[in-house]
Amino acid sequence: MSLLPHQLELLAPARDAAIGIEAVNHGADAVYIGGPGFGARSSADNTVQDIARLVQHAHRFNSRIFVTLNTILRDDELESARKLAWQLYDAGVDALIIQDMGLLELDLPPIQLHASTQCDIRSPEKARFLQDVGLNQLVLARELTLAQIAAIRAATDPARSTIEFFVHGALCVAYSGQCYISAAHTGRSANRGECSQACRLPYQVVDSAGRFVAHDKHVLSMKDNNQSANIAALVASGVRSFKIEGRYKDMAYVKNITAHYRTLLDALIDERAHSANPLARASSGQTTFTFTPEPNQNFNREFTDYFVNGRQDSIGAFDSPKNPGLPIGFVLQVGSNWVDLDLSDHGTVLHNGDGLCYYDLQKELVGLAINRAEAISVKKGMWRVFPKDALTTLKDLRKGVEVNRNRDVDWLHVLDKKSSDRRIKLWATLQLTTDAVHLTLTDEDGHQTTVQQPFPADKRQTAHDADAALSQIRHQISRLGTTEFIAASTDITWATGQFDSIFVPSSLLNTLRREAVDALQTVRSAAFTRLPRAAPVEPPAPYPDDSLSYLANVFNAAARSFYAKHGVKVIAPAYEAIEEPGEVSLMITKHCVRFSLSLCPKQAKGVTGVQGQVKAEPLQLINGKEKLTLRFDCKPCEMHVVGKMKPGVAKLSLQALHDAAQGAPLTFHKTRPVQRFGH
Repeated sequence: MSLLPHQLELLAPARDAAIGIEAVNHGADAVYIGGPGFGARSSADNTVQDIARLVQHAHRFNSRIFVTLNTILRDDELESARKLAWQLYDAGVDALIIQDMGLLELDLPPIQLHASTQCDIRSPEKARFLQDVGLNQLVLARELTLAQIAAIRAATDPARSTIEFFVHGALCVAYSGQCYISAAHTGRSANRGECSQACRLPYQVVDSAGRFVAHDKHVLSMKDNNQSANIAALVASGVRSFKIEGRYKDMAYVKNITAHYRTLLDALIDERAHSANPLARASSGQTTFTFTPEPNQNFNREFTDYFVNGRQDSIGAFDSPKNPGLPIGFVLQVGSNWVDLDLSDHGTVLHNGDGLCYYDLQKELVGLAINRAEAISVKKGMWRVFPKDALTTLKDLRKGVEVNRNRDVDWLHVLDKKSSDRRIKLWATLQLTTDAVHLTLTDEDGHQTTVQQPFPADKRQTAHDADAALSQIRHQISRLGTTEFIAASTDITWATGQFDSIFVPSSLLNTLRREAVDALQTVRSAAFTRLPRAAPVEPPAPYPDDSLSYLANVFNAAARSFYAKHGVKVIAPAYEAIEEPGEVSLMITKHCVRFSLSLCPKQAKGVTGVQGQVKAEPLQLINGKEKLTLRFDCKPCEMHVVGKMKPGVAKLSLQALHDAAQGAPLTFHKTRPVQRFGH
């Protein structure tokens, strides 16, 4: 298993090793990061050497490093993935996050395997199956309620698997692993780390009669996830690993959001310290910050707790996928190249380089970057700002418009510097014997080491001030500098009372301290063990269904063999195999456009003037030449976005598959290559 039932794990993202190191420094118990390939964020790759550097730093605090190996794999990629798994294991990585079950059929190292969000774990049956085939940690679908999470925990074994849940960051509107719009429209598969994010585009929403229901609305764009208010409830439901989204995010985001949830989890741990069911951190040390964490300071599309407390009508960021920031005041007047603002909080200070924004008359967000900010009257909260862009380009900017700030450069500058300190407590005991001085260090995890230095009687001097001498000893032993330790206490004992007034030279104390710290670090390093990979149950656990559609994302022979071994009789290939030419569900989501636009049949029940049964007729989404159909499955309360693959995309994708099968080299692009094909 990964965690003991009373341990809470804060799992932070890292785009690169430097960000990962700061995630650890800001309190992460574990960090997930992409390796050199096969991760579901194709432009967030890292070398094995860089990951090894991150592992070395994290293990000092007993923090763990998980590497994403969570794309679906072609047959020709399986051997490369297997070799990479061994390289990562040799680098000290603690777990691999996977989606493709074909990996379980390979000769993998004895490393923990965690189920990726791409596995789409929504039911107790699927969670139990993945536990039984040997996955140590299961990240559940973001769409689940507290009751559904608790049901999954009840159906699984806390001694064999850990429940992980996303608590913060961008929300994918689809059930993860169940979105194929990008693959159908561009040939870039979300299951292979290349999502084109069609969900963030604006759409016209048209009903079956051709009437416009919504105009240029981002109806598939969700607000950002924020479970800050639900941490205790999530713990009660069985969650033990709290995951922050963001392998594309910058350093400031990871520092701030990691610190925010570290603060929340520590408060809950402290609150439960003397209860019948105390909680504990999953790693070592305590973290302090030079700033007050504030999620609103980072890019966000406003926040929602999604479905954790049931379906709500305020989960969408329909007006804009951009960061609206926080309201700070109103426009007083607009000049030739300046704008006067009346700030609601007179204590607010504007800075050169701040980012402001406002909504125009079409409710589109317009950005206003400050080139220079001048206080007209700090006491009255009046400021004059000179935008970087010409005022003629700022649409609908006028007197009375509310202005938000979505970038505070002063706050960001704080995070550009060292902004945290993570230290492991230790207790020091100095003992003076007849001919030597001994130093024993014991850390908060129970590791202990003792070193000594000769200190014969003829080298000793009597201290003129016994109290000052003792104070000097404690000071020197506690000077732990840039190490990962902090002294909780320093005790001094003498073999007999005759040494009470002995002066111990600082040079001797410094040597003892350095040797003791080095020895303790060696002991801690030797004591660190990677947690074992769970063994699959025998005989092989049966899969909950005996047939699989393209939604199971089976893309290679090893995955087919895996499911066949577990009792599946019919196995359709993944959508990426280009064997679904007609209309299919390109996205399945718990989000319902009808509900969000107050058109849900269930909402209509009991409404005055509504008679008979109201049906959830399909709607159509239109963006330029792209058209998608929305169909509503009201029994499970789900929405299907239906469409088909473009012929040109299918042709190019088939050619790529053919080339891969022939061993031809593939060209990988960081951005979408220019393609021309018919519609």
